[in-house]
Amino acid sequence: MSLIGGIRPPIAVLSVLLLALAGVTALTLGRVGQEAVPKAVKSSQQHFAEDGAIALRASIDESVTDLTRTADLFNAADPVPADAVLDKIGSVYQKWMGTAVVEIRSGKLMAARGENVPLAAIDRSKLSDDHGLDPRMVRLENGETRLLAFSVLAWKGQPQQLLVASSSLRFPGISLGNFRSIAVVGDDGKVLSTDGIPEPEQVSTDEERAEVKASQTQLKTFAETAAKKSRSHPLLSKEPGSGGYLGVSGHLIGDRHLGERSVAGYASLAAPEAGESTVATRLGLSVVAMVPVAEDPKRTSSSAFGLLAAGALLLIGGLTVFLLLRTVQRPLIRLFLESRRLTRGDLSRPVSVPKFGEAARIGAALERLRRQLTGEPAAKARPAGRRKLGIRTLVAVAGVLLLVWSAPLLLLLNRAGDTVQVPQQMVNDQRERTDTLSDRVRRALNEGHADLTSVASLMGAKTEPSDMDKVLESTLNQHSRYRSLYVLDHDGKVLAEAGGDPRGAGDEPSDRPVRVIDEDGKEPVIIGTAEVPGRQGAAVVGEFRIEFLNSMLKRPGLGEVRVVDENRKIIGGNNGYREFQGLPSGRLDGLVEGTGQKVGGKPRPSGVLYRDGDDIQIAAAAPFAGGGAAEKLGWSVVSWQPASALAIPEYTLQNRTVLAGMLGVTAAAACLGWLHIVVVRPLRKLAEQAEALADGDRKTVLYPVHHDEVGAVTRSLELIRQQLPSGAQRKRDGASAGLAGRN
Repeated sequence: MSLIGGIRPPIAVLSVLLLALAGVTALTLGRVGQEAVPKAVKSSQQHFAEDGAIALRASIDESVTDLTRTADLFNAADPVPADAVLDKIGSVYQKWMGTAVVEIRSGKLMAARGENVPLAAIDRSKLSDDHGLDPRMVRLENGETRLLAFSVLAWKGQPQQLLVASSSLRFPGISLGNFRSIAVVGDDGKVLSTDGIPEPEQVSTDEERAEVKASQTQLKTFAETAAKKSRSHPLLSKEPGSGGYLGVSGHLIGDRHLGERSVAGYASLAAPEAGESTVATRLGLSVVAMVPVAEDPKRTSSSAFGLLAAGALLLIGGLTVFLLLRTVQRPLIRLFLESRRLTRGDLSRPVSVPKFGEAARIGAALERLRRQLTGEPAAKARPAGRRKLGIRTLVAVAGVLLLVWSAPLLLLLNRAGDTVQVPQQMVNDQRERTDTLSDRVRRALNEGHADLTSVASLMGAKTEPSDMDKVLESTLNQHSRYRSLYVLDHDGKVLAEAGGDPRGAGDEPSDRPVRVIDEDGKEPVIIGTAEVPGRQGAAVVGEFRIEFLNSMLKRPGLGEVRVVDENRKIIGGNNGYREFQGLPSGRLDGLVEGTGQKVGGKPRPSGVLYRDGDDIQIAAAAPFAGGGAAEKLGWSVVSWQPASALAIPEYTLQNRTVLAGMLGVTAAAACLGWLHIVVVRPLRKLAEQAEALADGDRKTVLYPVHHDEVGAVTRSLELIRQQLPSGAQRKRDGASAGLAGRN
């Protein structure tokens, strides 16, 4: 018999699939809602930590790049005093806590600004090594950690000087909200910096001090666990094909305290491109974000529904398989055995004829053929009523039985309606993450304008256009945020350029540091301008790549994200959009407008949960706030997503219920369809051929379609056809018998 054909394989596979589906149903539907903290909340903390890791990595890399590029610009110009170097840096960038210039050979301090830089931790003898200028972390006596970045000032004829900048390992612009804490963790599991947890001496009551100490202890435990997990390879730390964050990330569950459970997300610093490394990623840092989440014991559901559904499937599936075995498989195997008996010449006993269907028709035809082979009188008529209930009807009944179980799961049961409970923490996280994203976009534009200001201030009045081209080309290669860089004189004439075609040429330089122009193209044109001192209105102009802006908005777990201008027209987004189109709904317009209104002296981010029947949506908006050239744009970041996209127990139960129904329908369609192709259709055709053969058709040769039970019966009928006398032979036999009688 064929391995994939015949009556047995489809029914056997159907039995196995139904058993497996029953087990999956009992396990998956029974476990939904048994966790007091929903998976959506845990995943959100993981995404929060990833946001922090991205912001920290970008800040460190940007800081090192800015320091190196600034030193290169100084080295390309005439020598200046160390104090002038630090003053120029301080006027352009405000990111470093302390800066200093040291003569490398003697170790003499040439100039210093800000807090004292820990120069004693610098080994000047190793500065000539390949990694001698790599940033390094230094722990101060007060327990705080500083990150030191280095660059060399080298002018011809003067001793080399080391430019040093120190910064803290704190997060730039991370919105924590209430009760959340975030920490930077070293590769040894030690906490290097924290935000959101006050010191015990900063609180007034003993109860508050106890809570602070408990939070610090829990955070240290999370930090040690996160450091261990972060040492694994990113590809080995995730499920195959899961994608997502390029580094190691995940979530952790802590102890329960006063009805709340600590939930943390962790993420290692990862490069923006897979397989690459940056200055920040080589430091071995990780980020841990922790928040207490209130547990709701009422949300915990039992496994009764899963067990009942699995039991019902076993009952209905067993009845279906029994029906197929009793009414389809057994009669066909009986026909196979009876046909083989007749071909072997055993014609002494009548054929055992099944009761109904095509098997009954074939069995009746075999009995008539047996009588013809033995010379007995043939039956006068075919069995009445055996055509009414065919094998197609039996298979259809089996399909209906399986649909009785699958259809309610697919269409009716466990529907998540308008009573779905969305955790408040999800609304808070949507708001805080949107605010963090808004600050990141604002800082990126501010950094871009600061770069332009630095380039413009170092060009001065004496720089030749050929030297300008070199400076612009070097800046363009060091930063991916620019599409093109160029210098315009006061009439709008291009003096030097690098990158793409200048789209802001022809007009005199704008007095706005960052602006947007629309040339009726496919994307907005974002332009930054910085005046060149001493050149009578000339300015350095940089055009930001819109892809750079959009890439910052691609964060999982936030849904649709848009950057809108002061008129609520879209500038950028994390997926497809049309330039300067409006937001998709009026309530989002109202949300953005409301966040733009100042509360307590500055605009505040907001998050809201919209309910419209079964349609539940989480939305948040955050305006640019915090200063800098980009704040004057009046832009906002708005995000929204349906609650059904989150791993909330009600939606998870609905999705798994629908999936179970779909699997049931698929198993039934696949196996019964298989049965119809390899058994039902050949058997119906064989019934017609068997009846025609019994009625006297001796010319039609019977060929088996498959090498299975139906094919075996077909071969037996062909052998019987060859044994039966043809019409001409019967006439000759009759004539011979008449002559013998007259003689």
